[in-house]
Amino acid sequence: MSKKHFIELANTMRETRPIASEDSDRFKQWMKDVIALADFCARQNSNFKRDRWLGFINGQNGPNGGTTK
Repeated sequence: MSKKHFIELANTMRETRPIASEDSDRFKQWMKDVIALADFCARQNSNFKRDRWLGFINGQNGPNGGTTK
């Protein structure tokens, strides 16, 4: 998988993120799925930046690791 694929997958996960306060069980399952996908991506490409990818999904940084605007 390439960086382009990782970014597109992260965008999809961001779009499907449930609101934690509305449905705790749904959010917990979504988070487990995100972690499982991060593990899968790391196995597919040794250059995969797991923390950066998770940060992007959680809105902590942009798709390239920089701060969000």
